[in-house]
Amino acid sequence: MSTSADSPAKVLARIIDTSQPQTLLSCGSTANDVAAVWQQQAGCQLLTLDTKDPNAHLPPAQTPDLALITDTLEHLPYEEGALLLGQLRNYGAHQIAVVMPQSSDWGFTDFIALGFQRHAELETENGALTLYTYNLDTYNHKRAWNNPDNWANPHMWGKSWW
Repeated sequence: MSTSADSPAKVLARIIDTSQPQTLLSCGSTANDVAAVWQQQAGCQLLTLDTKDPNAHLPPAQTPDLALITDTLEHLPYEEGALLLGQLRNYGAHQIAVVMPQSSDWGFTDFIALGFQRHAELETENGALTLYTYNLDTYNHKRAWNNPDNWANPHMWGKSWW
């Protein structure tokens, strides 16, 4: 985790630039602004959610490569916010980036419980923000014991499910 004086928009723009999404989902004013710039530059498909009721249009018609969430969760009841993140994650969004004020009711353990990692802390004139990220490719790390060599019957690996 790093501490940065960069604006949330710059950090999200770097995430977009790194991931090069073909389908981008955004929710929140900062996320929408950054996503609109990327759409103009790259011509990607852009899906936007309403911050007042983001779950109304989920699941999305197409699985987003990247979802950006800002200025949203801190204004929703916890259950609604957890439902939003859970649906994005469970419907296969490859990466999710959430920027949250540190003064919100959401805590570090709330994001960890949903499979997110604390990625960076951002200092802004309006207070400290935290960037949490989820990446489907790195979420569930490979375990050394989960292979046929460590099974009692390696010849049955992948053949029987009970």
